[in-house]
Amino acid sequence: MTLSFFDQFMSPVLLGIPLMALALTLPWILFPTPTLRWLNNRLLTLQNWFLGRFAHELFMPVNIPGHKWALLLTSLMVFLISLNMLGLLPYTFTPTTQLSLNMGLAVPLWLATVLIGMRNQPTESLGHLLPEGTPTLLIPVLIIIETISLFIRPLALGVRLTANLTAGHLLIQLIATAAAVLLPLMPTVAILTGILLFLLTLLEVAVAMIQAYVFVLLLSLYLQENV
Repeated sequence: MTLSFFDQFMSPVLLGIPLMALALTLPWILFPTPTLRWLNNRLLTLQNWFLGRFAHELFMPVNIPGHKWALLLTSLMVFLISLNMLGLLPYTFTPTTQLSLNMGLAVPLWLATVLIGMRNQPTESLGHLLPEGTPTLLIPVLIIIETISLFIRPLALGVRLTANLTAGHLLIQLIATAAAVLLPLMPTVAILTGILLFLLTLLEVAVAMIQAYVFVLLLSLYLQENV
């Protein structure tokens, strides 16, 4: 049976039962849980420092009412990083390569920021649709353009995360296949291809972390506009 390069992005199924929910919940087991001791171990201390530092940097430009989102966005960032990083392991499935999952995360959170802005400061939120000092003839055109750009935001969030991870996984599989094919024919070229594969894997580790951070950072910017 010949497998396609895109088969790695199919949702896992066991005996006809979808395992997407299992793939989304199991990564949380890997994180250390807080203890009742006065002093934590090094791993838990490092995790707490990282989460606190991230939340501080992310919400520094956001107004005080928006700090209620700190727990949600920090948890989302950890969730995305864990899924992206675990997806780089062999014989694993990366749920964040599914556009449906990413849109399911992006649309409700984006819509929540928009609704908060409409409820708390409707004048300022609607004012983003029309820049100050716009000529009268351009007002209808700019309102349409800004409205379209507003509704494209969640689509851009989901597609950006999906496209970056999918492209990285495909490149890794293509180069790994090329190295395996070239090994008996041209060992020197296969070794150079293996080195390239190693460097690409390091790049994908960075991309996995950066894309999770960018996803949450853009949501915090949307929140900043509406709070």
